[in-house]
Amino acid sequence: MTTQTPATRRVLVAKPRGYCAGVDRAVQAVEKALDQYGAPIYVRKQIVHNTHVVRTLEERGAIFVEETEEVPEGAIVVFSAHGVAPAVHEEAAQRSLRTIDATCPLVTKVHNEAKRFAAKDYDILLIGHEGHEEVEGTAGEAPDHIQLVDGLDGVQQVGVRDPKRVVWLSQTTLSVDETNETVTRLRERFPNLIDPPSDDICYATQNRQVAVKEIAAQSELVIVVGSTNSSNSKRLVEVALDAGAKASYLVDDASFVEDGWLDGVTTVGVTSGASVPEELVAAVLARLAGSGYDAVEEVESVPESVQFALPHELRRDLRAG
Repeated sequence: MTTQTPATRRVLVAKPRGYCAGVDRAVQAVEKALDQYGAPIYVRKQIVHNTHVVRTLEERGAIFVEETEEVPEGAIVVFSAHGVAPAVHEEAAQRSLRTIDATCPLVTKVHNEAKRFAAKDYDILLIGHEGHEEVEGTAGEAPDHIQLVDGLDGVQQVGVRDPKRVVWLSQTTLSVDETNETVTRLRERFPNLIDPPSDDICYATQNRQVAVKEIAAQSELVIVVGSTNSSNSKRLVEVALDAGAKASYLVDDASFVEDGWLDGVTTVGVTSGASVPEELVAAVLARLAGSGYDAVEEVESVPESVQFALPHELRRDLRAG
């Protein structure tokens, strides 16, 4: 165990952390749909990438499925915050499903950019991770025009029809620094590469990365609360290490924190991904307090006040009573 005296041990908690507006909206959509229509409510894919959130909603009567074809005809299905391709909407209509689209508005913005540039016959280079639901949804908006660029290794594999008509878009949950590096590499190959009209990396992803950089510079260890399938949570671990933390770990909850991580550590940084409820962070802080890290300081880097309205289909029915 640590040889430091308890008085020297402290925890720096990043702010902002945890739920972003898009996640809050999506989770509320499922909760209010259960209240309004009763169980079961079907959800295509995980509503957000957090095992605790999914389990809690399952306990209330949500049924998570991988594909729309698993939903009984005529039932209610919620589309996740990560967005879906047009083909998924078409399949839902064919099965007479009642849909609630909980796609994050910032993901919808990227979808709209993809459609707009495809209509102008641009080659679109989509920076993101292969297999991620958000990437699949965006690529589905313009499959004949979009090529995936999965990190720096994907840059050399890109081929375009006209180097003067190329634009890049990105998955919203990537590392800001990594995305910028990929864009720089792409621009070396395609000097006329066009930037999207506005930054695709979502405000919450950027803010949480800025915040973790600030605490990581002062911490030997940074604990990131989040699930392993959460892209933005995994990026926070990488950003913390790049910003100076000697070690950083991703934990689903407090039970994953290991005593050995704390050996010789004076300052622990704590943050959480954009799909993590605050009670999971509180439990990690309690776990650290039990090991003598009971001096807690919240470090606010960026004020955050964004809110999104519930999906319009749900708002309409809630208003109708």
